[in-house]
Amino acid sequence: MGAIQTIARPRARAKASETLVPATDVAPLDTILMADCIAAMRSLPAKSVDMVFADPPYNLQLGGELFRPDGSHVDAVTDDWDKFDTFAAYDAFTRAWMAEAHRVLKDHGTLWVIGSYHNIFRVGTAVQDLGFWILNDIVWRKANPMPNFRGTRFTNAHETLIWASKGEKAKYTFNYRAMKTLNDELQMRSDWEFPICGGQERLKKAGQKVHPTQKPEALLYRILLACTKPGDVVLDPFFGTGTTGAVAKRLKRHWIGIEREPGYCAAAAERIEAALPLDESALATMMSPRQQPKVPFGKLVEIGYLAPGAVLVDDKRRFRAVVRADGSLASPCGLTGSIHKLGSLLRQSPACNGWTFWHHEEQGALKPIDTLRQTYILATQP
Repeated sequence: MGAIQTIARPRARAKASETLVPATDVAPLDTILMADCIAAMRSLPAKSVDMVFADPPYNLQLGGELFRPDGSHVDAVTDDWDKFDTFAAYDAFTRAWMAEAHRVLKDHGTLWVIGSYHNIFRVGTAVQDLGFWILNDIVWRKANPMPNFRGTRFTNAHETLIWASKGEKAKYTFNYRAMKTLNDELQMRSDWEFPICGGQERLKKAGQKVHPTQKPEALLYRILLACTKPGDVVLDPFFGTGTTGAVAKRLKRHWIGIEREPGYCAAAAERIEAALPLDESALATMMSPRQQPKVPFGKLVEIGYLAPGAVLVDDKRRFRAVVRADGSLASPCGLTGSIHKLGSLLRQSPACNGWTFWHHEEQGALKPIDTLRQTYILATQP
């Protein structure tokens, strides 16, 4: 867990762009920078992070206090950090931090920004004007949204996320296979349903919320799993209580948090310190065929994962084959070939994925030989 580092905190947001922050040659990984976001981002090296996740002020422009029908007070966002004098001031702020986000992102990096109807359309314009290329907009549907207590509008039950690359032709990380596996082998859609943050996950002090807009960890888990790899660096310029840092630590990604409020910094540091990273076996995710390292079946025989003479069967034990010393298979009916070719011949089909067709027995259970390949890949990763 990194420490909290204080950097020349400005007196007010209007002066943020004038704050001098010493530039660094190396990104301060796993560290909370207690400073204005624009000043702190300017101190980071160019092309030093793999993802920027931004949960900026929404500029809600709430008019007066809000009460429930029973007279109780609604804990809405009334903090100074969410207040801007004009739309022009908000737009200038948005473009300033977003220009820095573009600078610090690596060429293959991506930007994620979340917002509500109050700000997301203005943010989207800035995203495109500054050269980013929008890949998707994601709708986070809240399973338990706050009701519209005044009864004057539809219940605001969603927020929008923009996912963008650095340019139209930029290559970017998207772990398609992991997302499909996470979604029960269906393509992951652009509408995601999660409850708003609550229960034990919601940070509280003296019975009050530490932060009014704390995001659920499940949301960040999906984003980081989709678009980063272990060891990547994730920057959150509006760190709040550290949801991004806690999830990044669990998934063994590096993180940099920028937050100007001391109370939020302290809560985030304590939270991330308590977060437990996943072990290596849990961290392994399914990869797309293009990402999958090439591992010949013979390599597994060569290194002893399967010995010559081992018996393989299909999942229903209809077909049987013996592993030969050169990595080929031989069936009792006299047919021979690679794991793919023999599977195709026995099934009388034009093609067969031998990695998932053939199974070996382990502790009384049948497992696809692909599990051996995944074990080998994991063991040989740097």
